[in-house]
Amino acid sequence: MNLILKDIVGGIFIVTSLFDAWKYVWQAQAIKKVGTAKGHSRKFINAAMFNDTVKLCYGIIILDIFIITSSILALATMSYNFYTVYRYYPYRCRGLDGFKRPNIIYYIINSLIPNSLRKRL
Repeated sequence: MNLILKDIVGGIFIVTSLFDAWKYVWQAQAIKKVGTAKGHSRKFINAAMFNDTVKLCYGIIILDIFIITSSILALATMSYNFYTVYRYYPYRCRGLDGFKRPNIIYYIINSLIPNSLRKRL
């Protein structure tokens, strides 16, 4: 009985995880629609990705397929959202001749540094 209850609640957990993950796709679609990621926090997506990476590691350690699946779904859609924010980020020199989007590694490092210390991209 306990195992059946665990599987039922785990199934419900996966369904609700789909809704949780899909919100990142909605955010990416909204960014594409307006053509800019202005107003979208890079720190928010970094924190969410860190949280689900830790959750994935925990799920692997305890071998819980429901936690692993939930984390993979979230990380996949978060990665899509992160890349969309990267593409549509309001870079300072966008639109100027010779504009080149910064390297993704530089972008990630820049997004982790507090606003008061980082150089504006």
